[in-house]
Amino acid sequence: MKILSWNVNGYRAVLKKGFGEFLLAEKPAILGLQEVKACTEQLAPGDTDFKGYASSWNCAERKGYSGVAAFYSAKPLAVTNGLGEERFDREGRVITLEYPAFYLLNVYFPNGGQGPERLAYKLDFYEAFLNHIEKLRKTGKAVIFCGDVNTAHNEIDLARPKENVGNSGFMPVERAWLDRITARGWVDTFRAKHPEPGQYSWWDYKTRARERNVGWRIDYFFINKEKASLVKDAFILPQVQGSDHCPVGIELQP
Repeated sequence: MKILSWNVNGYRAVLKKGFGEFLLAEKPAILGLQEVKACTEQLAPGDTDFKGYASSWNCAERKGYSGVAAFYSAKPLAVTNGLGEERFDREGRVITLEYPAFYLLNVYFPNGGQGPERLAYKLDFYEAFLNHIEKLRKTGKAVIFCGDVNTAHNEIDLARPKENVGNSGFMPVERAWLDRITARGWVDTFRAKHPEPGQYSWWDYKTRARERNVGWRIDYFFINKEKASLVKDAFILPQVQGSDHCPVGIELQP
């Protein structure tokens, strides 16, 4: 079972850049999208219709902002939006698909780069999310979460760590949360399979950083360690264009 995650930086924009062809060529069982910046009522008829796929959406109250969606050929048992906290849920950041063997949470984590207030919001979201996944973990199912975490964990996860240590996305206080979740037994699936450097999922548009591979790895798949053996492979698809992020994915054992 192949599961993909992609921050598309605007669903309507990526539609014009070959999204449908990408989905039908890759054929994931599930594709989680972040930063869709649209609700279905803002889309034209047919914009979400792809052969063999259904979709679910969680939109932000603010139009053209945030939002997540999931496309799936494997029908879930249930679909749930949010974390159950209104101040987070109004931004449309979480959609959860439940399957017989696992929960998949597709998440667009907040960016902390707009000042102290948003950094505090990001850290509060991190805390609420950790509490939420630890509760799901107690069900005995595998718990997988994917999406744009908006933080690079370690120096290997970005091309220029020393220059960015004071910038949001690589601040010690942000990275500390990733330290905490890995200490609690949440496995970074890509890094577990690929210890080598130079592999990123986001590049700055303005500086044309993608051409030089001056990037950040801020898009992840995590799984609780007691179920980590389900992950056959983890990968990044840097060749896929259409956004300042590229898709990342995992392959689960049958």
